Amino acid sequence: MPYILAFTSGPQDWKDLLADPVKQWKRGYSARTLAHCWEASDGFPPEVAQPFAMSNEQLLAGLTPILAVPEFKVCLPGGNRASQNDIFVLTRSVAGPVVVMVEGKVNESFGPTVESWRKEASAGKKARLEYLSRTLGLESSLPALVRYQLLHRAVSAIIVGEQYRASAAVLVIHSFSPKSAGWKDYQVFTRLFGLEAQMGVIQRLGATSRIPLFGVWVAGDLKFLES
Repeated sequence: MPYILAFTSGPQDWKDLLADPVKQWKRGYSARTLAHCWEASDGFPPEVAQPFAMSNEQLLAGLTPILAVPEFKVCLPGGNRASQNDIFVLTRSVAGPVVVMVEGKVNESFGPTVESWRKEASAGKKARLEYLSRTLGLESSLPALVRYQLLHRAVSAIIVGEQYRASAAVLVIHSFSPKSAGWKDYQVFTRLFGLEAQMGVIQRLGATSRIPLFGVWVAGDLKFLES
């Protein structure tokens, strides 16, 4: 049995799923803030539901969450670490299943740039980067300032979408930063697909990924920073 789900009874249950609970489970940090926000919601939090409701994209019409899994790991070729996604949400739309991967942020960064990650990269790392580019339908020579984490979170959505034979995959950046920390990095990411990012708007990320991929940046309710 590869996966056995342990259902949560509240935000505290999310703590034990973290890679480093002592470091990551703090008031005002994304892991704890995200847990309190999503546990308080009936389905999607309102700020996440709104962009889907406003979208004219038929693949996402009538989107309804079915289940959510915190700290969901997705194995990627190359290297020995999986991509640990903050929340995997399995949903359905009028077109069929849709996979949503949520990345929560407050003031944490999106990790190293591609330029930094390439330095002294092992053969496994190089293979992984090539795989990410290929899966996203991008050229293998990625811009130096793209944040590596955004690439593998987006690919996680695609991989799991293929596993569920989904009609589409969505990357959601759920930001609780009063200053929108990381927004410029997200803009760099969407420009890979020829798009200028718009807050709170569902956008199709290119036309050459293995399944249709969408992205959206949403601003979370700041009251959960104090939870």
